[in-house]
Amino acid sequence: MNVPLSLIDFATIFDGESPGDSFKRSVALAQKAENLGYKRIWYAEHHNMASISSSSPAVLISHIGAHTKTIRLGSGGVMLPNHSPYVIAEQFGTLAELYPDRIDLGLGRAPGTDMNTLRALRRDPQSAENFPSDVVELRSYLAGRSRLPGVDAIPGKGTNVPLYILGSSLFGAQLAAQLGLPYSFASHFAPTHLEHAVTTYRNTYQPSDEFPEPYVIAAVNVTASDTTEQAHKDFEQVARARVKNMALRGRKVTEEQLDELMDSPAARQIVDMLYYTAIGTGDEVKTYLEGFVETAQADELMISLQSPNTEATSRSMEILAKAWIS
Repeated sequence: MNVPLSLIDFATIFDGESPGDSFKRSVALAQKAENLGYKRIWYAEHHNMASISSSSPAVLISHIGAHTKTIRLGSGGVMLPNHSPYVIAEQFGTLAELYPDRIDLGLGRAPGTDMNTLRALRRDPQSAENFPSDVVELRSYLAGRSRLPGVDAIPGKGTNVPLYILGSSLFGAQLAAQLGLPYSFASHFAPTHLEHAVTTYRNTYQPSDEFPEPYVIAAVNVTASDTTEQAHKDFEQVARARVKNMALRGRKVTEEQLDELMDSPAARQIVDMLYYTAIGTGDEVKTYLEGFVETAQADELMISLQSPNTEATSRSMEILAKAWIS
């Protein structure tokens, strides 16, 4: 039996769109994913990025929850150093009361942005050093065992929203193992340490009451189409858009100038972030993912759909579901 498939949705803003357009598409994507049998959808906290509108995962999750019925929804993740654990406990406690047994809370320690925006968030860059203790504090609020006398998260107390540690290095793997929590590796954009981190996590895992066994969610990109040729064309467009957004940061260039940029070491480094990408027809994507499950020792796959537009993304999701879930 294949491992479950889930989705990461960045609420992408395509050229000429507003954030509102991306939210409408996120609702439609979640509804479709629910019907196709995907397990969960996560939304990532990013700030000051022109093509990503999921800066407030809790707000977006609440909106999506109101338009879906059964699919699990969560953060992939909340960047905990940007917030107080108490406020996040209240936010996700509220979600858990609104949508019982459907809410996940993935936690990361990166700021999810650049240093200038970090100052705008009023966060100390050293806040990340407190990540392990902040996770423990947050967990205590959700379990109804507050570490601060007389301080409860309401809503939040007793909801036991499941926590997931996100990471792309050994730090997250070791922390998740130490705390007895599931671990989600960001191999969709940070492929380098996947195998080492997952092996470390599994070998050092300390069982908890909530999670007696280790649980690994590995993220992987998918560009599926009806033909191999079209899938590779779609991925080429995705790669060009990624280089344009990350290397140029809004600066306008011609297609010829972008062609030249794509041959540069900087562009290759950006595209190499998508190292773990399944490209092709349903059968080709399935074969790739079967191998990836073994490589990542994964209990679940978190799919980042990489297609150049709404129609291609929707079709890719259908093809993947038919090949893997059906």
